[in-house]
This record gives sequence, C-alpha cells and structure tokens, in this order.
Amino acid sequence: MSLRIREALAGVLIGTAVGDSLGLPMEGMSACRQQKLFRPPLRQRLVGSFGLISDDTEHTFMLAQALLEAGDDVAAFQRELARRLRWWLASLPAGVGFATLRAILKLWIGIPPVRSGVWSAGNGAAMRSALLGVYFMNREEKRHEFVHASTQITHRDPRAEIAALAVADTAAWMTEPGEDWDILLQSLAKISELSEWTVLVERIRSGLAGDQTVAGFASDLGAAGRVSGYAFHSVPVAIYAALRHREDFESAVTEALACGGDTDTVGAIAGALVAARVGVEGIPHRWRSRVIEWPCSIDLLRRVSERLGRQMERRHPLGPIPYCWPAIPVRNLLFLAVIMAHGMRRLFPPY
Repeated sequence: MSLRIREALAGVLIGTAVGDSLGLPMEGMSACRQQKLFRPPLRQRLVGSFGLISDDTEHTFMLAQALLEAGDDVAAFQRELARRLRWWLASLPAGVGFATLRAILKLWIGIPPVRSGVWSAGNGAAMRSALLGVYFMNREEKRHEFVHASTQITHRDPRAEIAALAVADTAAWMTEPGEDWDILLQSLAKISELSEWTVLVERIRSGLAGDQTVAGFASDLGAAGRVSGYAFHSVPVAIYAALRHREDFESAVTEALACGGDTDTVGAIAGALVAARVGVEGIPHRWRSRVIEWPCSIDLLRRVSERLGRQMERRHPLGPIPYCWPAIPVRNLLFLAVIMAHGMRRLFPPY
C-alpha cells in the first residue's frame, strides 16, 4: 500500500476531529454573531484555547472500528456499527441529532438495523462517510454498498444517502492528486437523478468555474449566514469548500466555518475531505496539537488509521483497537458541563 493511502486514512480521521473541534464552539450561531463573538484567527476555543470533539468524530471512529471488526462483510459491518451506536447512546453523549436518537432507540427495542432508520434528510450519515470513500477508494460498488448499510441504520430519506455517497465519492477522488474536478462532478451527478441533487451539482460546477467564495455559494443555496443540518445544505457547502481549497486545509475549514450554522459537521466533513488529499502533515500543527480529547484522542485515531491501512493490504479483518471505553460516560458528563457553560456565554453581548 502506498504511503499516500495510509496518510489519506489518517488524514480523514484526524481531519474530521480537527474540523469538528474548531466548529463546535460556534455551532448554531449565525455568521454575523460568530464574527462578533469569535475574533480571527480561527482556533479552538471550547476549553480555553483547546478543543474537544463531538458526535461527528465519534461516529467516524465507530465506523472505523466496525470496519476493523467486519472487513468486507457488509452485513457484519452494519451489525457492528449498529451495536456501537446503541452503546454510544447509552454513554450519555451531550449532542445527538434527533433522527439519530430515534433510530438508536429503535435499535434498543430490538428493531434490526435494516429497518431502524427514520425518515430524515439530516447529515448524520454523511458526517461519517468520508472514511468509507478512502477505504474503498478503488472499489466503487463496495463503497456504495457500505455507505448504504451505514445510512440505513439511521436515515431512510434518499437525500440523506445521496449526500453520504457524495461525501464518500469525493473522499475517494481526493486521494488521487492531479485529477480534474470536473471528472468528480460528472460522477457525483450520476449518484441520483433527483432534480434537486442535479441542480446542486451544477451549482458546485458553476461556482468553482467562477471562483465563487464559499459564503457566496452557501448564499445561493438559500443558506446565507447559517448552514442548516439539512444534508443538501451542509454537504454541498463542505464539498464546495474542500474542492475550492483542495490543497489548503486551513483555508477550506476557515471559509466553511465562516458560513455559520451547523459548523461542527460542516467543519468535520470539509476537514476530512481536504485531509484525505494533504494528509496529516497538511493539517496545521497548532490545530492538531490543541485537540485534548480522551479516550478518543488524536493518537488513538492515528493507531486506528494504521490498522485500517494494514487491513486494506491483507483483505481480512484485523479487529478493533482497544481503548478505555468505560471512561466515556465520565468524559461526556464533563463535556456536557463545558457545553452548558458555552450556552450561558452566548446569552451575553456582543450580539
């Protein structure tokens, strides 16, 4: 396996965590309020000058562990991811999307993962799909099969799966430097004949051709000043930012987050996509070093990526990486206290 693919695997996991940690303190804020409350330059701010991760990174980590458990067996992968999602909810996460919450509750009462998804076009499936793009970069059919299995657990709306497929396909393309982005857009347009989706792909194409800013692109989607959690808002903005700055992690994430709204997810997806191309070393060290998460640390994500790389070579499951999972509920209680403190801070000026 090439060093580039190994770095792409690590880049996706760590890029997700960094983008997530940068966007988390400003989640839900309008672009205008964000600019007043958080002066540039962009940095982690959740705990002083340090950052933590949210469900975006946690879901990507669980997906990676499920891959290590199941290998190419898609049914086993779906079971393992569903099992991990059940226990993730039991660990009292501070942030969980409403659709994902309902789906996991259905899993807990015995509904199988093939029927647990709820009708929602949220971005929960998309936020964990970039890793599947890199892992199955040369196997499109298998990539789409696994994205479908992952999405099916939590979301049934076709738009959620289209967005998740787009993230995975973009991540796969990002690992091959030098290719024309028009080739990718032709591929993305073929994902679905849904008119809303084909219009979005054409908007990405025209925006890139005209060197439109990320904020301008978001505004054209009807997401001026605040990108929602609707998959056809957050995912196109993240993909656009990643393609516009595909060699520049800092610019891609900075411009994506400046759009406001669902910043942790948009930052996580944009960060994953660009890092699939530039690798871990392309992520600014000052941002990587300020993620103080535990037990799902940057070091753990690196070790998971290394094992995934070896598994890609050997084509059989190597088993998940052990970590201190009993510490997660304690971590989540502390995380909740931090989030509540940030919520209180937002009650005060500047407005």
